Amino acid sequence: MPKISRITMQMKRQDRYNIFLETAGKEAYGFSVEEETLISEGLTKGLDLSDADLHALKSKDSINRSYNMALHYLSYRMRATKEVKDYLIKKEVDPEHIDEIIQRLTHVKLLDDQAFSEAYVLTKKQTTSKGPRVIKQELFRKGIDQHVVDKAMDLYTQEEQVDMITQLIEKENNKQTKTSQKIVQQKLKQRLMQKGYASDAISIAFEGVEIEKDDDEEWEACVYQGEKILKRHERKHSGYMLKQKVKANLYQKGFDGSLIDRFVEEHVEGN
Repeated sequence: MPKISRITMQMKRQDRYNIFLETAGKEAYGFSVEEETLISEGLTKGLDLSDADLHALKSKDSINRSYNMALHYLSYRMRATKEVKDYLIKKEVDPEHIDEIIQRLTHVKLLDDQAFSEAYVLTKKQTTSKGPRVIKQELFRKGIDQHVVDKAMDLYTQEEQVDMITQLIEKENNKQTKTSQKIVQQKLKQRLMQKGYASDAISIAFEGVEIEKDDDEEWEACVYQGEKILKRHERKHSGYMLKQKVKANLYQKGFDGSLIDRFVEEHVEGN
């Protein structure tokens, strides 16, 4: 039966130790262990080790090394359980060891999908313009269970959604554009939906915002769009047909009928 003949600290990693074994009077390198394994298993010079002991020690040390690897991965930020599992799989950790590591991390509250999800929602709510539906999908992709996600999403109230949407509307309203106010609002509503905001919250926000409509800017936008439309159709059409084409296109672009009539009167030949 081999016995420990010598224990030395590794040069590059002072938290790991090399274990040398003596068998039939000959010494050879046996294996290395973490300091935690060295202490917890009482490894000392002269200790006899059976094959079963060696196998158990190597297995435990492998788990400890992988556990410390997971701790290092968690040191950067909170992570979901699936994220840690995927990381350990990528590092080719034994699947049986992964289950034990996840259990240990969960037991000491270093892995807690509920706490992670709630922190994730609060962070995204405070640092991004993402709506709850997008945040919810991101949590699902991280492997969080439905009931955990639903509870975390309670932290993003409709009132907070309305406040954020209102800010986005006011910011967009300050931009100058060569598009009708109606189309601007339609596109903004579409973007808000894509960002993950609820349709009810979007409607409430728009009802509560007084959108200032600058008549001069709206007219300039109508002229800009109308001239583009006119240029596109005047080679093929004239007179009544040209007017109707221009009117129809401007209407589709969201302009008011009075502005459309004014543009036709002032810019379309043969009126």
